[in-house]
Amino acid sequence: MSRKKGLSLEEKRSRMLEIFFETKDVFQLKDIEKIAPKSKGITPMSVKEVLQSLVDDNLVDSERVGTSNYFWAFPSKALHARKRKLQELEKQLEEGTKRRAALQQAVDKAKKGRQDTKERASLQKELQSFREQREKLRTELEQYKECDPEVVEEMRKENTVAKEAVSRWTDNVFAIKSWAKRKFSFEDSRLDKAFGIPEDFDYID
Repeated sequence: MSRKKGLSLEEKRSRMLEIFFETKDVFQLKDIEKIAPKSKGITPMSVKEVLQSLVDDNLVDSERVGTSNYFWAFPSKALHARKRKLQELEKQLEEGTKRRAALQQAVDKAKKGRQDTKERASLQKELQSFREQREKLRTELEQYKECDPEVVEEMRKENTVAKEAVSRWTDNVFAIKSWAKRKFSFEDSRLDKAFGIPEDFDYID
C-alpha cells in the first residue's frame, strides 16, 4: 500500500487561508494550532511556519495585544494582495521584455556587416596577408637593426669608452713595467715572459 503524500507548502497556505475566509474570525496561534490539523489536515509542527509565511506575504494580518498575538484575514485583503503581486510581476515582465528587445537590437546591430559573404571572406584573407607581411617586415627590420644610424652611433660611443679603458690599462701595464725595471733591474723580455705580456703589446690606434 502506497504511503499518503503530504501537503505542499502552497497547499498548506491555501488551506490555512480558508480557515480565516470561512470563519471571518480573529484567532490566536494556539487556536490555529488546534483548528488547522483537524479541519484542514495541516500537521501541527508546520502550523506556525505556514502562518508566519502568510503574515510575511501580507496575506494575514497580525497584531500584538498585551501578551498575545492575534491573526486575521479577509478575502478582500487577499484579493488586493494578489492584485499587487500581479501588477509587480506584470511590471517585471514588461521591463524584462524591454531589456530583451534592447539586447536583441544591439545583437542585430552588431551582426550588420559581419555576414559571411564572399566580399567579407576576401577582406579577411587580405587582412591576414597584411598581418603576415607586417610580421615578416618586423623580422627583417630586426636583422638590419645594426645598420640603424642610431644603433651605429651608440656602438661608436661604446667603442670610444672601451678604447679609453684599454688605453688606461695599457698605461698601467707600462707604468708597472717601468717601476719593476727601476726597482729590480729586470729586462723587458724577462718581465713580459714572467707576466705573459705579448711582445707586440702596445696602444691601440
